[in-house]
Amino acid sequence: MRRDELLDAAESVLCDQGSDSLTLAAVADRAGVSKGGLLYHFNSKEALIKGMVERLIHDFDDLMAAQPYDTYTKRYVAATMAAIRSGRLRRWAVVTGASGNMFLLGPLREAMTRWHKDGLADELDPVAAQIVRLACEGLWDVASHDPGLYTEADLTAIEERLLIQL
Repeated sequence: MRRDELLDAAESVLCDQGSDSLTLAAVADRAGVSKGGLLYHFNSKEALIKGMVERLIHDFDDLMAAQPYDTYTKRYVAATMAAIRSGRLRRWAVVTGASGNMFLLGPLREAMTRWHKDGLADELDPVAAQIVRLACEGLWDVASHDPGLYTEADLTAIEERLLIQL
């Protein structure tokens, strides 16, 4: 079984049953592997959660890299919208909600610092760029709690307005 399939199983347990149900046994059962098979890839629950968080970071970095815009903040806006439209927000909300352990969320904190600081010196208006990035975070948070709140037309209008600010 591949590592991503185990992470998918863990996210599925979190989504369906909540963070109290996230155990190595539950993840192994959901993935259809022995607990030993799971332990081969993740030697603890903390390692499993850290693996999920690291995958989230990698996913967003990939989304950023795939955007055609010339500035970091425009790519950030487009990547945020792509994440919202694809349903990836649910993954973020579930995984980050699963861990109150700051050590496990350390990589996410580092990524957030990078996402909010990188490229600011290259922006025409660094303060506007910071405001737009923070607006994306707010949209991300709201949409993760109520994925159906915004229609495609709403998201398009919001994206266009954010991009105009840059």
